[in-house]
Amino acid sequence: MAALHNRVSRKELKERILNDNTPRTTISFYCYFKIDEPVSFRNKLYQDLNELNVLGRIYLAKEGINAQISIPTAQLENFKFYLNAYPALKNLRLNIAVDEETKLNDTVTKGKSFYVLDVKVRNKIVADGIDDPLFDMANKGKYVNAEEFNKLTNEPDTVVIDMRNHYEYEVGHFENAIEIPSDTFREQLPMAAEMMNADKEKNIIMYCTGGIRCEKASAYMLHKGFKNVFHLEGGIINYVNQAKEKQLPNKFHGKNFVFDQRLGERITEEIISTCHQCGKPADTHTNCVNDACHLLFIQCDECKTKMEGTCSNECLAIIQLPLEEQKKIRSGIDKGRNVFNKAKERLKQFKP
Repeated sequence: MAALHNRVSRKELKERILNDNTPRTTISFYCYFKIDEPVSFRNKLYQDLNELNVLGRIYLAKEGINAQISIPTAQLENFKFYLNAYPALKNLRLNIAVDEETKLNDTVTKGKSFYVLDVKVRNKIVADGIDDPLFDMANKGKYVNAEEFNKLTNEPDTVVIDMRNHYEYEVGHFENAIEIPSDTFREQLPMAAEMMNADKEKNIIMYCTGGIRCEKASAYMLHKGFKNVFHLEGGIINYVNQAKEKQLPNKFHGKNFVFDQRLGERITEEIISTCHQCGKPADTHTNCVNDACHLLFIQCDECKTKMEGTCSNECLAIIQLPLEEQKKIRSGIDKGRNVFNKAKERLKQFKP
């Protein structure tokens, strides 16, 4: 029986991808559809995609699939053919990355967004906190493409809502977009409904990175009684690609945060955020190099050199210690709470 999990160390896999010159394409896609046996589907998917040399992160649940992957460019058509074998996934929209550049070990490369294949089964592909049995994803908002988005956002009665986390919004967002001030989607949903409660007749356009969160958010808003709800088809990634292809005005400014090794893809040259340590213009996210921390934050090149890639003087001091002492310090620490945690209150803790 073929392996159903990766059996090579992630360190070795990372070195492999760095030394592999095979052209790769970064893709994201999702689909809400019923999966009766997610575990069985997961096992087959892992085996099949492993044969195509697919790398990346895929989540499955009874409600559907959510994927961010990297695939050898030469296998792209075979991959599409494979997806088309599933009726629910036939001719599925695939979001091709806007910017393939990745910085690994201070080396800028292309197509190195992932270095391992992870396929996991979860309760939901997007954790939403919704427990109302009457909620139905089939009743979702209307899709808008890039051209329709631009036209609708020119109207005074249109409100644009960003359904991403604060750390994503911080480095780039659409013009006049409203931020929902939370770092969890389950908290954002009721907050968005409450914030818009007095404007139920307005046009509401919801957007996110690739479309998966705003699609569910649009269904939630309709469920809560809002009438004119839209969501950006394919999210920011598809919008930018369509705007380029059709030479449309681009209403997105800054950088699009992505959940892979790139931690962001450049959309415009504007830098709309600042270094969390010195306050200079910067929009490069990094994880603190202290293995007992790994906090996600924005750091300019100057502070990166000065702080050696750490988020604070405390972490800077820890990485100077012998490895055995560092291991003792991080033993039992749940650093997962810091990864991709960018709540506004935590900004105060970054000052070195």
